[in-house]
Amino acid sequence: MGSTSLVAMAICRELLRRGCLRFHLVARNGETNRVLADELMQSQGVQVSLQSLDLWAAAKGQPTAQPPLEESFDLYLITAGSLGDAERARHDPSEALAITAANYSGLLPWLTVIATAERLERPGRLWVFSSVAADRGRPSNYHYGAAKAALTTYCEGLLLRCHGKPFAVRILKAGFMATPMTVGKAPPALCASPELVARALLRRPDRRGMEYIPWWWSAIMLLVRLLPPALARKL
Repeated sequence: MGSTSLVAMAICRELLRRGCLRFHLVARNGETNRVLADELMQSQGVQVSLQSLDLWAAAKGQPTAQPPLEESFDLYLITAGSLGDAERARHDPSEALAITAANYSGLLPWLTVIATAERLERPGRLWVFSSVAADRGRPSNYHYGAAKAALTTYCEGLLLRCHGKPFAVRILKAGFMATPMTVGKAPPALCASPELVARALLRRPDRRGMEYIPWWWSAIMLLVRLLPPALARKL
């Protein structure tokens, strides 16, 4: 879900390299999604299906697509999200709701359908990309941070619900990555490549719990959380 993001594409390519033969790609941009599907299907025996999803529609009260119920997957990967227009969201409720839908409320129907009681009793994995922005409110993007904080809390509850079960939940608090989403917003030295992130995640595919990616963001966010309000206002 969010398969046209660079990190999702990198993970798909790494999964393909490791022998994955079945993909279901969900995204708003159908053209880019088809390009990725064609790339994956160049490998013999690989099956790919596509599904269109517009998370912004949830903010307008419109119904959104549902995940396929007829098939159970080994890995559910959710990388969908959007920074939105933080400046506009400060005075436009519709933009605030759109940011919330793209990063939290629009994902709830999918998470609910995926995490059924029956599915949690079978081996499987759910990887959800949250953000370090969830750790502390920042003047520059507090609507985005609040939505990611809600997503993190929801998934943490789901993680605890899966304790002792074969289904593993993995919450990924992502720092800056070298993608169009962070161009001009982050120092290049702090931006990890999607390919590096993909390899790191699949090095330990059965891991469950909450983690920062790349790992060094754990120390950075510890410092950010300890900042006094006077300094935090400058973030």
